[in-house]
Formats: sequence, C-alpha cells, structure tokens
Amino acid sequence: MKKAVMAISGIVMVLYLIAHMIGNLKVYTGRDSFNHYSEWIRTIGAPALPPQTALTIIRIALIVAVVAHFWAAVSLWRQAKRARPQGYVTKKAVAQSYASRTMRWGGVIVLLFIVYHILDLTTGTVNPEGAGSTPYDRLVASFSNPFITAFYVISLLLLGMHLRHGIWSATQTLGQSNRRRERTVNAFALVFSVILTAGFLIVPFSVLFGLVD
Repeated sequence: MKKAVMAISGIVMVLYLIAHMIGNLKVYTGRDSFNHYSEWIRTIGAPALPPQTALTIIRIALIVAVVAHFWAAVSLWRQAKRARPQGYVTKKAVAQSYASRTMRWGGVIVLLFIVYHILDLTTGTVNPEGAGSTPYDRLVASFSNPFITAFYVISLLLLGMHLRHGIWSATQTLGQSNRRRERTVNAFALVFSVILTAGFLIVPFSVLFGLVD
C-alpha cells in the first residue's frame, strides 16, 4: 500500500514537472510572452471560474502528493530499518546505485529546494527583485547570481537522480516490469530523467551566460 502511494504520488509530481518544464521554456519567447503565460496560469477557467481557482486546485493536489510521497518514504524507511538487524549488510545493499543509496537525503534536499523555489520565483520573498516584480524579472534576477544558479543546478541534478530511480521503482511497484523489461525500463528512466533535468537546467544557464536577459 505504501509503495503504491509513493508510486502514484510520484507520477502526479512527474506530470507537473513536465508541464512546469515546458512552461519555463516560454522564457525564450520574450519578456511579454513569458509574463503573459504566467498570468494565464492564474486565470485558467476564467470567467467561468474565479481567478486562481484552477491554480489553487493544482497546488492542493501537489501538496497532497508531496505529503503522501514524503509520508510513504519515511514509513517505508522505518519499516525497512526495523526489519533489518543492526550492522547487517548484504551484497545487494553494497551493489545499490548511488542514486538509490541517496534517495532519502536527496528527497529531503529536493523538498527544501521546492520551498526555496516558491519563495524565490513564485512569491518573490527572497528574490533580489522583490515580490512586486514580474515573473520574468524575478527569473533573470535570480539566475544572474552564480551562487543561486549553482544551488539550483545541484538541486536539479539530485532531482534527476531521484527521478531515475523513482521511475524504475514505480514500474516495479505497479507491476509493469519484469526481468525481460528491466533494461528497457532502466533506459527509459535514464533518458527521461536526463531530458527533464536538462530542460530545467537550460534556463538558468541561459540567463547566467547572457542568452536571456
């Protein structure tokens, strides 16, 4: 049950990440277009729905998914720790990939990154341009700082590793993989996580190197 919760909540977050990445690439269409897109997100469903109704629903769904994912991860970790005798090491544990061994702490770092990301680019609370600036100006101001960009890059690389292992684990949990399919699933997980990570990384690098200003 807990593994299913983790897999399904992970899928919800991955779908959001895909949409978010595509939206980020709107920055290459210019300041006005990007700001218009950011405003459109807040008015989806208007005038039938009040402003930000659809966005609020999406945010609630994401919060539920994040909380469920985190709860399942902690519960499974505690369950595994109780079942494993102290000091017991198996060949399988030794052979685990770097991404697998760092899933727990990588997930915590990604969670902290999400909080900072919201305060930086969504609310503008910690952004150099402040809360009253436009989304485009906040994005440029943030990624023009090499230290902030470095933090984003590290966090996104950890997210990529988390995704690669998570996609593989989800297929195992949902019964969509077997020994014959493992190579295909592993290849897909790697390619997908690399493309998604690169899609997010290209924007801060473009700002940092002056391709977007």
